[in-house]
Amino acid sequence: MPLNTVARTLARALRFSPAHDPWRVLRTAAAGGGGGHGSGRGRAWLSSEATGGIFLDRQQVLDRVMNVVKNFEKVETGKVTPESHFVKDLALDSLDTVELVMALEDEFAIEIPDAAAEKILSVPDAVEYVANNAHAK
Repeated sequence: MPLNTVARTLARALRFSPAHDPWRVLRTAAAGGGGGHGSGRGRAWLSSEATGGIFLDRQQVLDRVMNVVKNFEKVETGKVTPESHFVKDLALDSLDTVELVMALEDEFAIEIPDAAAEKILSVPDAVEYVANNAHAK
C-alpha cells in the first residue's frame, strides 16, 4: 500500500466523526481494502455528466480552494496563487498535501478517492477535480 494511502487512512481514522467508525477504516486498510471512505468501494463515484448533477461555478471553486490553501497552517499566504503547486511553490511535503486534500474534502463535503487524491498536487488540480465532481457542495 503506497505511503500516501496509509497516511490518508490513518489521518481519516484519527479525524473522529460520529457517522464513521475510525477503527473500521483501519481494519479495512489492514485487510488490504485500500481504506474505508474515499476508496470508492460500495459507492458509485460518478461524474456530473453521468448523474445530471449541477457543476459548481469554476470561479467560486477557485476562490474556495484558494481560501482553504491560504488558511492551511503550513502555507505562507503570500505565496498562494491560482497556479500554485503544493510541493514546488508552497514547500508542502506529501503528508501536508494529504492533510490539505482532506481539508478540501471538508470544504466541499466530498470524499476524494485515494487514486484521485494522489493526482491533486496543485491549486489547478484541486479546482479541476472539484469543479467536475457532481457531489461537491
